[in-house]
Amino acid sequence: MSHRYLLLLSVLCLFRSEAIAQDTAKAKPAEIKLNAAEQAFVDQLTKATLVGRFSVESRPDRNPQPERYTIESVRKTGGDNWIVQARITYGKYDLPVPVPVQVLWAGDTPILQVTNLKIPLMGEGFTARVMFYKNRYAGSWYHGKVGGHMWGAIEKEKPKQPEVLKENTEN
Repeated sequence: MSHRYLLLLSVLCLFRSEAIAQDTAKAKPAEIKLNAAEQAFVDQLTKATLVGRFSVESRPDRNPQPERYTIESVRKTGGDNWIVQARITYGKYDLPVPVPVQVLWAGDTPILQVTNLKIPLMGEGFTARVMFYKNRYAGSWYHGKVGGHMWGAIEKEKPKQPEVLKENTEN
C-alpha cells in the first residue's frame, strides 16, 4: 500500500511541477529581440536624466523654464510600443511611473511619441514628440491647448563608488 501511495504522490508532484512551469511560462512575456539601434536607445536612456528647458508657446515673453525627467529603464513591449519607467517628482510625491509610449525611427534616430496620454498625479491630454540623438533630446509638447518646445541633455547616472572605510589612526 505504501508503494502505491508513494507512486501516486510522485505522479501528482510531477503533474503539479509541470503545471507550475507552464503557468510560469505563460506569466513571463516572450523576450523581445532588439536590433542594434533599439539596444542603443535602451542603453542611452536607462538610468538617465533628461536635463533641459521648456518653452510655452503662448508666453513668448517668458524665459524657458528648467525641466528634469528621471528615467529608470526603457523596455520594448512589441511593435512600436515601449514602456518608459520614469520617476515623477511632483510636490510631496516621488513615484516610479510606467509610461506607455511609441518609438518610431527616422533612420538611426528614435522619436518617442505620446498622444493624449494620462499621467498619474499630473493629469491627462499630454502629447509629445521627442527625438534623441547622441547626448541630446529635443521636441514639442502639448498639454491640452497649451504647448511649446523642450530640449536639453541626456545625463547618465554615474556608477556608485564603493565607500572606502578610513582606518582608525587614533589608537
